[in-house]
Amino acid sequence: MADRLSKIAAPKGANTKKTRVGRGVGSGLGKTSGRGQKGQKARSTGLAGRLYFEGGQTPLARRLPKRGFKNPFAAFVAEINVGDLDGFDAGATLDLEILRERGLIKGRPDRLKVLGVGDLTKKLTIRAHGFSKSAKEKIEKAGGSAVVIEPPKAAEATA
Repeated sequence: MADRLSKIAAPKGANTKKTRVGRGVGSGLGKTSGRGQKGQKARSTGLAGRLYFEGGQTPLARRLPKRGFKNPFAAFVAEINVGDLDGFDAGATLDLEILRERGLIKGRPDRLKVLGVGDLTKKLTIRAHGFSKSAKEKIEKAGGSAVVIEPPKAAEATA
């Protein structure tokens, strides 16, 4: 066994020497280093290799009109319908974390809002940042309670 392990080698052609360009005519890649003669791709400034470079014409990103505004500080609000909550046991207390564990809410939302689509037949206590008028009515009609919680303030989050 030891005799065979000592004779293990890489297959022929697996290991090749690093190509050294610009090291004389005899190397095969001397003088112009495989770049041809003159032209944009032969230059060291290398504009042709730049990402999104379109040969000197105005790039597509600058030709297209810019519209609208994307607020980087906008709150990510998760929405869930009252009908989706009917699968929980009666008397349960639901909040954002429990809904995430059950897979009803994806990602890491900043706030949770309960909407009134569907019917609720069980008494549930739901803790959320907001409720639609119809959702609150349906929860209270089923004997449950809708508890409004305040989102964390920006000053509290940094302190």
